[in-house]
Amino acid sequence: MTHPLLERARALRSRLAAGAAETEAARRLPAPLARAMGEEGFFRMLCPESLGGHAVAPRTWVETIAALSEGDPAVGWIGVTSCSTGLLTGYLDAEVSRRILEEDPSAPLAGVFAPMGKATVVDGGYRLTGQWKFTSGCENARWISGGALVIDDHTPRALPSGAPEIRSFLFRAEEAEILDTWRVAGLRGSGSHDVRVDDLFVPDDHTTCLLLDRPWCEAPVYAFPIFGLLASGIAGVGLGVARAALDRVIEIAPEKRSRGGGKRMAESELVQVELATAEGELAAARAFLYATLDESYERAMGGEALDDRDRARLRLAAAHAAKASASVVDRAYHLLGGASIWDDEPLSRLFRDVHVMTQHVMVGTEVLKPVGRIFLGLPTDTALL
Repeated sequence: MTHPLLERARALRSRLAAGAAETEAARRLPAPLARAMGEEGFFRMLCPESLGGHAVAPRTWVETIAALSEGDPAVGWIGVTSCSTGLLTGYLDAEVSRRILEEDPSAPLAGVFAPMGKATVVDGGYRLTGQWKFTSGCENARWISGGALVIDDHTPRALPSGAPEIRSFLFRAEEAEILDTWRVAGLRGSGSHDVRVDDLFVPDDHTTCLLLDRPWCEAPVYAFPIFGLLASGIAGVGLGVARAALDRVIEIAPEKRSRGGGKRMAESELVQVELATAEGELAAARAFLYATLDESYERAMGGEALDDRDRARLRLAAAHAAKASASVVDRAYHLLGGASIWDDEPLSRLFRDVHVMTQHVMVGTEVLKPVGRIFLGLPTDTALL
């Protein structure tokens, strides 16, 4: 049975596609669209059910993100970042999380895990200073999370492993300054501007360390590695973009003719071979990712802890899906020839969007190094897997 969120996402694809050019030009989700997406529940897919979220299975989440991204990748992208930030609500004190989510149930959460800030320990909390890049959806958010190194008595505080302590700090959007920095090649509609705070007090109960703390939420999705979830969501955006790109070729090919009124694009053997190859590449990448998500989730539901090899396989599946999605879009882009370069051609935007997606560190080539080490049985730092 298909989850209602996935059904709603599929039903919205045409509407999202129709407004994608406007969203890209605005470099943010228009406020009415962001509110509508929030009211549908797309920004709370991973939040605890007891707090009004859905805590869906990882595959359901990724499929829903892919469906949204078929319509507009920027919407899917903000779905990824809002939902992954929403996981923090299963770690913070439950009543604090409830107040945060109930303040505006339709608003996305914006957040960056990377420690681009410093937090000095003070009575009752921390003084936080930092500037975070890539804060997707920040202009529509009511709450923002930023990662920071913890400074205690002028010294970086360490985890039991010896690694520096990185904490996530949740603060009101109105307490931060949003810097207009998001002028980029693709995913322009995600509004991923820089966010800055200076010496902001954040109380203890508005912060958590994902590398140390345990979630109070017992939903099986919280037994999943959080970075594996994030990487899979990003790959879901890629899968949606790739599907939209192939559908665009299929839409155009029966009528588009070569110069001089020659044969139709669909009659070209090269087009037929390239399209079939791309369809196979996309289907294989999707199947690998979804099968890996299903296997890992089944184990999580059974109470089994995922070992290093499970985590490595999950990150491999996500990175592979991201790379394959870009390859598929490239094939579609080249099949369309000169028609693909114009701003008003959807495939031009899809091409830009997918190649920004591949630059995310969660699905980049670097992650394959620890994955390969684990497969080879070598000692590996698995903290970020």
